[in-house]
Amino acid sequence: MAPFAGFWLRFVAYIIDAIVLQIPLTVIGMLTGLTMGMQGAGWNGAAIGAQTSATGMGFVISVVVWWLYAALMESSSWQATLGKKALGMIVTDDAGNRLSFARATGRHFSHYVSAFILGIGFLMVGWTQRKQGLHDMMAGTLVYRARSGAEVTTNAAVFE
Repeated sequence: MAPFAGFWLRFVAYIIDAIVLQIPLTVIGMLTGLTMGMQGAGWNGAAIGAQTSATGMGFVISVVVWWLYAALMESSSWQATLGKKALGMIVTDDAGNRLSFARATGRHFSHYVSAFILGIGFLMVGWTQRKQGLHDMMAGTLVYRARSGAEVTTNAAVFE
């Protein structure tokens, strides 16, 4: 059976994903800020309202980009985000099958629950038998390390 991916490996994968996503999010943020700033200039000095709108818009865009990135990548044939792929990991359901977009979406948004309880949901990866965080338990998912970091498929032979 392929080994489960532990806390530190998954943490490094998250850092890689954060770096990858920071580039487009920065560009989007600059464009949004510029657009809102120009609108604020026409408000006769009401730049604070434009800044607040830009901040709110930036937050919403960031949540949507992270969601689509994670859910689309983890439900794809790769079964992993770029960070997980780089470190030889895949995400499956409890039976070892590829995630549906709906399950990957549930897994993504359950990360917020893991974070809201002071990160304890993420730390659970370090002490649970199948290295599941709270978000994995909620979504019914597992994160595996590939035997050699080579290409991984979802068939049962990978997990024997």
